[in-house]
Amino acid sequence: MAFLTESFDVNQLPQGTSSFDPLPAGWYTANITQAELKATNDGNGQYIKLRYDITGPSHQGRVVFGNLNIKNASAKAEEIGRQQLGEVMRAIGLSRVTDTDQLIGGSLGIKLDIRAARTDDKTGKTYDAANEVRGFRSINGSAPAAPAPAPAGAPAKAAPPWTKK
Repeated sequence: MAFLTESFDVNQLPQGTSSFDPLPAGWYTANITQAELKATNDGNGQYIKLRYDITGPSHQGRVVFGNLNIKNASAKAEEIGRQQLGEVMRAIGLSRVTDTDQLIGGSLGIKLDIRAARTDDKTGKTYDAANEVRGFRSINGSAPAAPAPAPAGAPAKAAPPWTKK
C-alpha cells in the first residue's frame, strides 16, 4: 500500500477528452515516433511496429500504430510488408535502413482505413473497429511515394491487387 501525499476529489479533477474511436478514413500527415523490431506470434518471423503521431490536417495528437512484415512464413505477407517498408523509406527520404531507429523522426503522409469490429474465429476474442495504415506518401507531394526503378532487364510487375480501385 502507498499513501498519497494529498487527497483527490473526483469532482475537482479534469475530465479527459481523448477518444479511442478510429479516425475517419483518409490521408493524414504524421511523424514516426517509435519503430521497434518484434517477433511474430509464431516466433518464425519479424515485423517492424511503427507508431505514427498524427500532425494534420485534423486530429493532431492522435496516435496510430502499424506493422510492416519483413520476415514471414507467408511469402505474400513478407512481400507486402517489404513493399510497404520501401514506400515508407521513399516517403521519408531514406535510401537504406539498417536500424529501426533510422525511421524515427520521419514525416510522411499515411492513408488510413477502418477495419470493422470482428471476432477471431480461433480464439473467440473480440476486437473493436480500428484504423489500418493502407498507404504512404511524401508530404511534399500529393501522389503515393514513387516505386524504386526496377533493375535493368527485370520483368515489369503489375500493380498489386490491393492498390486497384
